[in-house]
Amino acid sequence: MSEADRLDIIEGTDEAGNPMLLRVEKYFYYNGDEYVLLQQVDSEDDAACDAGDDRLYVMRVAVSKDEDGEEVEDFEPIDAELMESLIKTVRISYSRPAAGEDDPV
Repeated sequence: MSEADRLDIIEGTDEAGNPMLLRVEKYFYYNGDEYVLLQQVDSEDDAACDAGDDRLYVMRVAVSKDEDGEEVEDFEPIDAELMESLIKTVRISYSRPAAGEDDPV
């Protein structure tokens, strides 16, 4: 996995407390708040998985400062109904760019 790929992968936990890897797919705004679309990744081989997979999550992006005063992004959970609605909306309007293409947004 390249350095650039590692920067787009975060480690989180599921509802049962099990560790899981999530790939940042897309940042977007809804009602003035910034959100991030995440997709669960099981392994490096899974990195080519289609964004239409049912392992998608949406979290609200909050910016805070670390102990050195640098801004960091915190991903905060959102209501399950809002997440479901936002995933449906993003699926309609978003398709991952092909390798070598820039994200249109």
